[in-house]
Amino acid sequence: MKTNEIRGLYLQFFEKKMHDVLDSASLIPQNDPSLLLVGAGMAPFKDYFTGKVKRDNPRVATCQKCIRTGDVDNVGKTARHHTFFEMLGNFSFGDYFKKEAVSWAWEFLTEELKLDPNRLWPSVYEEDDEAYDLWKDMIKVPEERIVRLGKKDNFWEVGVGPCGPCSEIYVDQGEKYGCDSPDCKPGCDCDRYLEIWNLVFTQFDKDEDGNYHPLTNKNIDTGMGLERVASVMQGVTNNFEIDIIFPIIEQAEKMSGKKYGVNAETDISLKVIADHLRATVFMVSDGVLPGNEGRGYVLRRLLRRAVRHGMLLGIKEQFMYRLVDTLIELMGDTYNEIQTKRDYIVKIITIEEEKFAQTLEQGLQLLENELEKLKDGEIFPGTTAFKLYDTYGFPLDLTKEILQEKGFTLDEASYKSELEAQRNRAREARGEVEAMGSQETLSLSSLDKSKFVGYSKLTESGDIKSILVGNNEVEILESGQEGSIVLENSVFYPQGGGQLGDRGVIKTQSGTFEVLDTQKKGSYILLKGKILEGSITTGQQSEMAVDQILRAKTQYNHTATHILHKVLREVLGTHVEQAGSEVGPERLRFDFSHYGACTLEELKLIQEKVNTIIGKSLPVTTEETDIDTAKKKGATALFGEKYEKHVRVVSVGDYSLELCGGTHVKNTSEIRYFKILSEGGIGSGLRRIEAVTGEKAFEILEGFQQDVEFIADSLKCQTSEVVQKTETLVQKLKDQERELNQLRQKMAGSQKDDILANKKQIGDLEIYVSKVNVSDANNLRDLADSLVENKETVLVVLGAVIGDKVNFVAKTTPQGVKSGVHCGKIIKEVAQTAGGGGGGRPDMAQAGGKLPEMIDEALSKVLPFFE
Repeated sequence: MKTNEIRGLYLQFFEKKMHDVLDSASLIPQNDPSLLLVGAGMAPFKDYFTGKVKRDNPRVATCQKCIRTGDVDNVGKTARHHTFFEMLGNFSFGDYFKKEAVSWAWEFLTEELKLDPNRLWPSVYEEDDEAYDLWKDMIKVPEERIVRLGKKDNFWEVGVGPCGPCSEIYVDQGEKYGCDSPDCKPGCDCDRYLEIWNLVFTQFDKDEDGNYHPLTNKNIDTGMGLERVASVMQGVTNNFEIDIIFPIIEQAEKMSGKKYGVNAETDISLKVIADHLRATVFMVSDGVLPGNEGRGYVLRRLLRRAVRHGMLLGIKEQFMYRLVDTLIELMGDTYNEIQTKRDYIVKIITIEEEKFAQTLEQGLQLLENELEKLKDGEIFPGTTAFKLYDTYGFPLDLTKEILQEKGFTLDEASYKSELEAQRNRAREARGEVEAMGSQETLSLSSLDKSKFVGYSKLTESGDIKSILVGNNEVEILESGQEGSIVLENSVFYPQGGGQLGDRGVIKTQSGTFEVLDTQKKGSYILLKGKILEGSITTGQQSEMAVDQILRAKTQYNHTATHILHKVLREVLGTHVEQAGSEVGPERLRFDFSHYGACTLEELKLIQEKVNTIIGKSLPVTTEETDIDTAKKKGATALFGEKYEKHVRVVSVGDYSLELCGGTHVKNTSEIRYFKILSEGGIGSGLRRIEAVTGEKAFEILEGFQQDVEFIADSLKCQTSEVVQKTETLVQKLKDQERELNQLRQKMAGSQKDDILANKKQIGDLEIYVSKVNVSDANNLRDLADSLVENKETVLVVLGAVIGDKVNFVAKTTPQGVKSGVHCGKIIKEVAQTAGGGGGGRPDMAQAGGKLPEMIDEALSKVLPFFE
């Protein structure tokens, strides 16, 4: 059975069991700072498990994309380890429990996949008699095939919070995979029994003291690794040989000329390439870009590991980007995003491969510099090898190979010590962020939930349901006190989807409350602020009024953000994805994925296109529909939003269609004008545009006009002549700079003749040493280059006082290096005499010193090297 068939069968099966089948969430966790990447099927549903958020249908089934890198070094060495994998899961949030979970798992495996029931072995937590009895009495599994395992194997918990026992289902792969022990069964370390499904019964809440309290609403969290079950259904020995992975290995075989199944080391490299390609493509498609920290570092590390294994296979050119199309053929129909973003993915991978080629050069230079410090036979420090690996991405295998050629050995013990220390740091960091933990919730005595009713009105009457100071309910707020007010229906929009919360006032017969911010907490809308006068008590009738001016300005910016999103995709490319936004009355901020800075021409075009749409006076309409219908219409989902089955769709004419819960203008003409203030980078592959609309935009333009008038006055010209006058001045400065350069070149030519006239000859080596007069280090280096030009065996060492420091450069030819010249060693001693230091390659080196008065003595150190 093909992998795509298994995935489809699973989701269809649970759809018949009344589950909502949802698309895989992004690998980037949404609204969850505790996770770096989604690593489990349940991760997108943490708020549902904790009860923080409720959904209409408490049953869900998914096939979730996952990334785990905790034991990345095992990828390729075992049959099952992956960094990227798909996890099939069915979930119950306070609905069905053990009976249904056990029954449906067995039904799917035996009736849908038609696995032999006699090959299936369930395990249960050793104290979970309920699960044991279900397998024995309901499913009729013989007791000798039901295995009780301890807490380590069959109890799921991560820190404090929801947790519970597990029941796993194993497939007996046959005696040939076993250990020949008569007691061999699930839990044994051999490969005979393969776990394919884990049923987690979330029934406890663990507190800080380690006590387990029964949950009122028990949950089901199951997971079945798609690659694992596919390997069973396809009868292959490991996950890498299934139909959606092995074709990648076959393509890598063609590129390298190496064959799979012949050599163990070759097999490891081919598997790593296949696995890391999958992780790389899916991470990039979800908006992750290579970087030096966080998700970007994970992506960069995986891509460079794959490139390194390509090198081990003998692949010398860039190759990862050439494998993208193979993966798209295998999985593009299921995950359309990798198909639609194909060009973008290829570009990002190509750029990163090129960068890695450059870091390899830097690593080689560092390695060479370190080797110069060692004497023959000395051991190369493991700490340095680790720095090469960790900082430069320099493969350890390549380090060892070069050391062997040079006659050195590596201190592998200290290297492994550094590596283990890094792993410990990573494990500690994961331990801090992976715990589900106890999510802070709010429960009010007088109200189950509150809702927003302010799309079409800005005033409303209603009883004060609750007053909070912090998280504590109080009966009254006095003058000057700060707190939060909760009503059943709120016309104040709570911050969400990038839009800031509304402001305004609430009045009762006894007092006035200024709303300074509106936030959502759990199921409640909190109107945060302070009492301006009098007092307010719970139960009072109140009159709410949103600040209409601030709401209107916020709406200008929010609708403009939707237009900007569409325009960016048109101008820059469909790879652009929203990566965050903030919409308030003063300005809008829009973060998006893009691999380079926008040009002035692009920014001009973006601004023009946004204003063109605004000027068309397009109607802005909303409708509520189901998520599937919205997607079929082409609605775009915004960053950070979690969507239920029923969603709100905002249309800007027939131009833009987005899922959005925010407030908007009725017609684009209300926005009046859109002006970009800035565009810049905020991280690796992430850009930010800040802009203003309406009256604020016209204020900015008026300021620009005043600036132009001031410049015109300074230049003694009309405002219409400012550009022409400025261009004339710039050109005049360029002409003067060119004249200066010509003078410098004449001076350099004169100095060159003087230097050549003072040649020292030692054997076949021509030596030129001189103090020169140049304006900067670049001119010093250029002069040295010109002196060695067209010469065979030559050494040039120059020094120049530049400002309050002295600079040195040494340059030789390939023939000079062969004759024993090493510029790095020479320049190091020269610079030390002048109170500095430096070094470099055998053919070229630069250095600086703090004692310009020592320049002559420093240069006198050159000739003794050859006497």
